[in-house]
Amino acid sequence: MKNYVLIISLTTSFVLSNTVSMNAQEISPESGYTTQIGNIVSMLNDLKRRVISSVTNLDQKETDFLLDEDANRVGALILHLAATEKYYQIYTFENRGFNREEKLKWETALMLGDHARETIVDKPIEYYLEIWDEVRDKSLKLLKSKDDKWFNDKVKGSNMNNHWAWYHVMEHQANHMGQIRLIIKRIE
Repeated sequence: MKNYVLIISLTTSFVLSNTVSMNAQEISPESGYTTQIGNIVSMLNDLKRRVISSVTNLDQKETDFLLDEDANRVGALILHLAATEKYYQIYTFENRGFNREEKLKWETALMLGDHARETIVDKPIEYYLEIWDEVRDKSLKLLKSKDDKWFNDKVKGSNMNNHWAWYHVMEHQANHMGQIRLIIKRIE
């Protein structure tokens, strides 16, 4: 009888936890956006939440940890996500690349590499997350001002549409989320 009660208890717990999880695991348009843009916003926000949950408790040593001499630090990768999103903001909403001032601010984080390993260091994880928050807030405001027709329009002078550009921002975050989690698992 004890085993029967234990099995029923575990089964009920599993079903309830999966029901709650499955309800939370859906893509639906964020409120205030057109359908297609709202779906991308939903995915962008979900990925950002998951990245943040992976890094939010990192101390300085963990934020600056280098897996090897060619790797990137977690802080640099967060800044890289912000820089990439900023680039696509400008590219899709203003139909241009970074100007001189923006290059000075963002290019190291965008390109990563040796210079980034030397300079993107010694800041707490909150520093990088705040920068990403600022970029995301502007992305959300700009995306809210557009509709699905704009989303399907080509970016001037390119072979991609705005939807693909923002899909790329989303998939880029997913790729680096995996990289960040690998680095965190390998911290000594």
